[in-house]
Amino acid sequence: MTNLSHIVRSFNRFELKYLVTLRQAERFRQNLRAYLTPDENGNGGGAYELSSLYFDSPDYRCYWEKMDGIRLRRKLRIRRYETDAPFTEETLVFVEIKQRVDRVTQKRRALLPYHEALQLCCKREIPSHAPEDSAVIEEIAALLWQYNLRPTSLIHYRREAWMGGDYDIGLRVTFDTEMRYGVSLGDPAALRLDSSTAEHELFAPTWVIIEIKVNERIPYWLTEMVAAHNLTLVRLSKYCRSIELAQSSGALGC
Repeated sequence: MTNLSHIVRSFNRFELKYLVTLRQAERFRQNLRAYLTPDENGNGGGAYELSSLYFDSPDYRCYWEKMDGIRLRRKLRIRRYETDAPFTEETLVFVEIKQRVDRVTQKRRALLPYHEALQLCCKREIPSHAPEDSAVIEEIAALLWQYNLRPTSLIHYRREAWMGGDYDIGLRVTFDTEMRYGVSLGDPAALRLDSSTAEHELFAPTWVIIEIKVNERIPYWLTEMVAAHNLTLVRLSKYCRSIELAQSSGALGC
């Protein structure tokens, strides 16, 4: 992803997820081409790679809230959209709160250099920041202190994104592949925000996560397409799956 300056800092939307095979994903993608265009911020096909460092409490509160279906829940993560530029302490990343209220996903985030993101999330020190980021940074700091959050899991994957046109503003369909993870018992140095510390398969390479993201409602044509391809809606969290896989391997206990 080449340009972060245009990305909004706060938004609400609905998100629907489907776990499909590579063959199903390719057939679905071929039909989408008539309606959507590749995300211009990716490569020519709308693809880019990203890494997300998730934070959780020592008792894995965020994990259990998801598993228990808590109506209102929040997760904290640092997210990096990868570019051709080398990854350094000055690389810009998002520090992001992802909040779920029933079926609505809300995101609030601040754009910071990587070293300042770690300063905030690992050292609990407020970095210098733009005035428009004050509210979300205060919320992040409060969340860190309230639940004693620590870096827990790094998720890395390749995303191909397709965007709606003038008649489907806000529509976004993504295909996630090459999904990997790494876990840590709170050591930020063990989970550097690049692909090198995501050493384990999150899903086998034959699987794809398709996400449909809309501001209000899914267009009728897309509802019909989902049904025609027999896509089944799933409750799925990459973060929770990483914790479960790490627990089953003995790397974590929760």
